[in-house]
Amino acid sequence: MENKKRWIGNGIFFFALFGLTFYAIFRGKELPELLKVMRSVSPVYYILGFGLIIVFVCCEAFIIYRMLRVLRYRVPKRHCILYSFVGFFFSCITPSATGGQPAQLYYMNRDKIDVSVGTVVLMIVTILYKFVLVFLGAAIFVFRHSLITDYISQVAFFFYLGIGLNVFCVALMLMLVFEPTLASRVLLSMIRMLEKIHILKKKEERIRKIEGWMQDYHKAAAVIKEYKLMIFEMFLVTLVQRILHFSITYLVYKALGLSALGVVDIVALQCVISISVDMLPLPGGMGISEGLFLSIFQKIFRGSLLYPAMLLSRGISYYALVLISAFLTFVAHVTIKRKE
Repeated sequence: MENKKRWIGNGIFFFALFGLTFYAIFRGKELPELLKVMRSVSPVYYILGFGLIIVFVCCEAFIIYRMLRVLRYRVPKRHCILYSFVGFFFSCITPSATGGQPAQLYYMNRDKIDVSVGTVVLMIVTILYKFVLVFLGAAIFVFRHSLITDYISQVAFFFYLGIGLNVFCVALMLMLVFEPTLASRVLLSMIRMLEKIHILKKKEERIRKIEGWMQDYHKAAAVIKEYKLMIFEMFLVTLVQRILHFSITYLVYKALGLSALGVVDIVALQCVISISVDMLPLPGGMGISEGLFLSIFQKIFRGSLLYPAMLLSRGISYYALVLISAFLTFVAHVTIKRKE
């Protein structure tokens, strides 16, 4: 009942935020003009954009599949793809993407994957995902610093805040994976403290469960540490994954007949938006992502092209992803049966 109420609350928050975002974007705009520009885009660019979304999600599925194989779990590749779509759907509709991994763990557990093992695998995926953002942010600062001056000076605060929060998050998760003994001590100390101040009832069974869970967690983390080369390969896959996703904005740029900037600069600017909103408590960075796009790209998509460009970029990279992921989450629920 409590979970149901939470999901209803998340759904209401998502649609309320969507409504406010929609109103803020279209208030005072001529919709026929926007639609005219969007209809002028060749269908080839839409097909390429949707193709990039599918590849983006399948990259994560590949990483999950590889790590589960290393941990000696034989799971069909199609299930790993469904895990990824489930994760992206719930990440897109919950604040700070908090719903993604619990939903993935639920369906992984249906395939008899231990929760402790699934947690380690998904934590590695998240570490890689966020580390790549930090890596790209540092590369932009060093090699494309002129972009910060020319295009993002007004919103640079969000960019630096995003990098700082992601660095902290990656450091914390690295401790959990590569220092599991310390992590278990911290967790058990917190549980005992909560029991001492009577926030939790004292239960030895709870402690035994946590200790058993952490033992499995230690084993999985130890196996992952043995495969450092594989982790590096997965870092490269994640790097390609992120760049392909950011390239959707470059497709939109070319679709609207523009060519003044190269792919590196457009991808870098879209990366800045992703870094800026990644840790903010909004579903998919909704609202602020659109605002940052309008602020950063106003010098690039000039005049009547700015709003259609934003709608196309966000429409393909986020809203289309939500719809496709919603359908495949339903498919996952129907096809991934709980194994006895």
